[in-house]
Amino acid sequence: MNTIPSTFNERQINRTVIGGKEKCPNILMNVAVVILNTEWSYFRGTMIENLAKTGFAEIISVESAANNYNIEDFSQRYPFVKFIIPLEPVTDGDLVNISMAEVQTEYVLVIRDTLNFSSDLLTPRLASNLTENKPYCVSPRLLLQQNTSFPIIFSPSVNKFVFTVDGTAVVSDGVPNLYPYDYIGLYNRKKFIDLGGFDYTITSSYWQNLDLSFRAWLWGERITFSTAFVLSYGTEIRPEDTKANQSSNRFYLKNLAPKYVRDHGYLSYSSFWIFLLRSSCGLFEAMNQFKAARAWVDKNKYRYKLDAIDLVQNWYKLQTKNDSKQKTNLVTEKGV
Repeated sequence: MNTIPSTFNERQINRTVIGGKEKCPNILMNVAVVILNTEWSYFRGTMIENLAKTGFAEIISVESAANNYNIEDFSQRYPFVKFIIPLEPVTDGDLVNISMAEVQTEYVLVIRDTLNFSSDLLTPRLASNLTENKPYCVSPRLLLQQNTSFPIIFSPSVNKFVFTVDGTAVVSDGVPNLYPYDYIGLYNRKKFIDLGGFDYTITSSYWQNLDLSFRAWLWGERITFSTAFVLSYGTEIRPEDTKANQSSNRFYLKNLAPKYVRDHGYLSYSSFWIFLLRSSCGLFEAMNQFKAARAWVDKNKYRYKLDAIDLVQNWYKLQTKNDSKQKTNLVTEKGV
């Protein structure tokens, strides 16, 4: 497995960039939008037109593969849209990282081409309200076809000494959310970059998404949920693949294994034997992974504000909407 990236967008991906030479025609807010395209859709033009009417400052359309159809025609029809086409295999996180490096706005909305998006779903006033307290990420309420609910609020827990993620379809405005489902959310661009973005060496979408979100919580940021911002899927969704694999090993080493000691994160040598037993790796591979993770944790040790145990124990105290007060509570409980 590759070395854990130590800086944002460390992996330079060969890509083609088309269009984006003109400004969006109806800029109403300092928010960009990124469309993650998984397949060709006849409704892509309608989505772009609705996004333009919404008032985004920048629109990025990024492909998951290089063989995606009539981009040249679309770039001529919509010269204000920047189309990005990777020329090599990429993860979803790669696509978001590339897009974040291309835009200049304070916030960036990441959506999928499988969503229905009308021009009135995110108004400038709603965007202002959602970002008033400068959260790292705001996750919207997501609905399936026929407006049916499914689990989109997630929380960390421990079951018989094993870390688990609980999900519920019962929603409440302003509650904390462990991670935004399907990468869909309104992200603070600067905080996203400061957190390092998505780790491209974690190739599982589920663990890659959870890795960045968990790191955000451990490093003192906050992901909130909004019932006022609602999006619905126009197609069937793919179930998240949560099974343990090499991606979950890397997530474990970066997020669950480090302990918060006095004023910094620390991955002790004694943690190696626990990792070896759970990793399904040979001794030398496990040693290499542990060594890389320990170096990464040491490099970022003063970014940690709490550890996984603290996060689980304090989760239900995070229900308050007062971000600054809550961050103070989390830190002072550790005696800092």
